[in-house]
Amino acid sequence: MILFDQKLVELLNNWTVGEKQWPIGNLILCAIALILCVTLISLVGAERERRGRSAGLRTHLLVGVGSTIIMIISIYGFPAVFAEHRDVARLAAQIVTGVGFLGAGAIIHRNSGIRGLTTAGTIWASMAIGLACGSFNFILAVLGTGIILLVLTIFRKFETKIGAKNPYILVQAPIDSPAITQILKVGKEFNCKIDGLQTAFPDDEESKLMEITFHAIFTGNENRVMDFVKGLEEEIGVGRVHILNKV
Repeated sequence: MILFDQKLVELLNNWTVGEKQWPIGNLILCAIALILCVTLISLVGAERERRGRSAGLRTHLLVGVGSTIIMIISIYGFPAVFAEHRDVARLAAQIVTGVGFLGAGAIIHRNSGIRGLTTAGTIWASMAIGLACGSFNFILAVLGTGIILLVLTIFRKFETKIGAKNPYILVQAPIDSPAITQILKVGKEFNCKIDGLQTAFPDDEESKLMEITFHAIFTGNENRVMDFVKGLEEEIGVGRVHILNKV
């Protein structure tokens, strides 16, 4: 199937000026790819920036524009004498691997869970948008960006609504208390599955509280989170119970 952008690429690739047949069309095509890339990825990066993520607008732009440039180099950057040995997908494959490592750096593991997975995903998606622009698949880049923004905004509301019924919980309890047993006891009373339970002991010797984090998964449609938290506070006694935001 031939799309409008592919027809545009064919037209511009054949556009030359002057007696020496300067390929001005290729230059215009590259400029369109870079401008479109900056425009689309700015929308994604601005959403991450607005939410205060470590990888914001500039990081996403650098990844996207860099991917676009490397993709353009794959197509135009080698002399014609090497055309028969050229593989335009080779550099693109290396980008996918390299950006994967960059996305891994945005993921932070803490006692309260794993943070930064969405930002790592948007970094990887920015690379994909950049490759689409650099390979002159402009319609695919626009549609892909629209879907990414939809996931980051509309789908976030659904995720928050679902996650509110099954939150991550942090319990601070005395080190010498049977806190884990008490948590499992309350979980059984509320028909709640305790998943991913982790414990962390304080580095400060003067502190007498340990931290326990877990994912509370309730069966049924009824939201019993607050009753469950109250039950934990009554059972443990000394200590604090916090509901953590799902990221």
